[in-house]
Amino acid sequence: MLLKIKKVKGFEDLPTPKFMTTGAAGMDLYAAINEQIILKPFERKKIPVGICIELPKGYEAQIRPRSGLTANFGITLLNSPGTIDWDYRGEINIIMINLGNENFIINKGDRVAQIVFNKVETPIIEIVSEIGETSRGINGFGSTGV
Repeated sequence: MLLKIKKVKGFEDLPTPKFMTTGAAGMDLYAAINEQIILKPFERKKIPVGICIELPKGYEAQIRPRSGLTANFGITLLNSPGTIDWDYRGEINIIMINLGNENFIINKGDRVAQIVFNKVETPIIEIVSEIGETSRGINGFGSTGV
């Protein structure tokens, strides 16, 4: 898979997204902001990450929280995972929320999220009057235990 990355004007100095280890599934994304942002408890803000991407047809990118921010500070992402469709060409933004008890400060270049790539299948839709049965059936939330 070839991923084309375009840096947003004014943020060319931010690090290029990269895998931090050879086994990493996601690449880190960096806050593309000019002024410090203070995220108060239970406040949410849209944070740009300074890149546009060109995915090949048939792929998607998912934007996910960074586990260290969540575990250590209660910082996570709304709409998670966020989906970037293959035909989107605008700047990627994330929606951060502070679920912690203290203000959280975001500075230019902070690692704020990660991006993971997946192949996507487009199904052929068939409308039917019945669907196959399983042992679970229609049992939903909590039906398999705690």
